Amino acid sequence: MSNDRARLLDPHFVSKLARLDLRARLVVEGFLTGLHRSPYHGFSVEFAEHRQYMPGDPLRHLDWKVLAKSDRKYLKQYQEETNLRAHLLVDTSASMGYGSRGVTKLDYARQLAASLAYLILGQHDAVGLFAFAQGRGEQIPARSTMGHMRPLLGLLERMKASGGTDFTASLHALAERITRRGLVMILSDLLDEPEKVAQAIHHFRHRRHEVLVFHILDPQEVAFDFNREAVYVDVEGGARVTTRPRELRDDYRARLTEWRDRLRAICIEKRADYVALTTDVPYDRALLEYLGKRSRLL
Repeated sequence: MSNDRARLLDPHFVSKLARLDLRARLVVEGFLTGLHRSPYHGFSVEFAEHRQYMPGDPLRHLDWKVLAKSDRKYLKQYQEETNLRAHLLVDTSASMGYGSRGVTKLDYARQLAASLAYLILGQHDAVGLFAFAQGRGEQIPARSTMGHMRPLLGLLERMKASGGTDFTASLHALAERITRRGLVMILSDLLDEPEKVAQAIHHFRHRRHEVLVFHILDPQEVAFDFNREAVYVDVEGGARVTTRPRELRDDYRARLTEWRDRLRAICIEKRADYVALTTDVPYDRALLEYLGKRSRLL
C-alpha cells in the first residue's frame, strides 16, 4: 500500500469495507457490471424477454433459434446492469480546519471520503471528487477503475482549509456539469445559511440525483465546553468576540440544536440522507454504522 493510501485508508478498516456495498435507493444510469439495476431495457448481459421484430430494428439482436423453429422474428431484450456514478463533494473552507482534539473536520472528511471512494471502486462503480470553497474548487471526474484511487488520494492529500463557505456558488455550477443521474455525497460542516444549503440540495435533487449529507462537526462545536474567558475568532469572516463561555453556553447549545434540526428537516423535505457526525467518533465506526443502517432500509 502506498504512503498516500496508508495515511488515508486504514488496512484493517479496508478489510471490513470489502464485505459491504453502497446501493443507491433511487434510479441511476449507466452500463457495465455494477451492483445497481436500471429500469430501462438495453442489450447487455442478463436476458429479460422477447419482443416482436419491427422494421428498422437491428438484426444483431434477432433470436435466430426462435426464427428457425417458428419462422417468426423476435428480438432478445436484456435487463442492463448499471454501475453507480458517485460524486464526493468535500468542503475545504477555512472552518473545516478547526480541530479541538488533534483531528480537524477536514482531516475527518478526507478519511471518510477516501474510504467511500475505495468502497465504491471496489464494487466496480465510478466515483469522482470535488473540493469546494467560496465558489472555487478542483474536480476529478468519475471513473470506475481501482487505479483511479491514486489521483483521488492525491487531491485529498492536497486539500487545505481556506476561504469562506458559499454553497450556492460552489455547488450550483457542479450540479449543471453532472449530467448523468447518480449519487452525490456532501461532506461539510454546513456552516452557511440553511436556505443556501437547501438550494444546493434542491438543485441536485431536481436533476434526479440521490443526495447524502455527512454533517461533520467538532465535539466542542456541539458541547461548547470551554471554561475560561477567551477571544473567539470567525476563521472565515474575521469577526472577534470576547466572552465567558458559561454565560452563553445554554443559549449556544439551544441555537445549535435548532440549527441542526433545521438542516435535518431540509434533508427530509428534499429526500436526502442526513448523517450527523462529530470528529471524536472514529470515522470507520461511523461509516460502518451508517452503511449497516442503510442496507437494512434497501
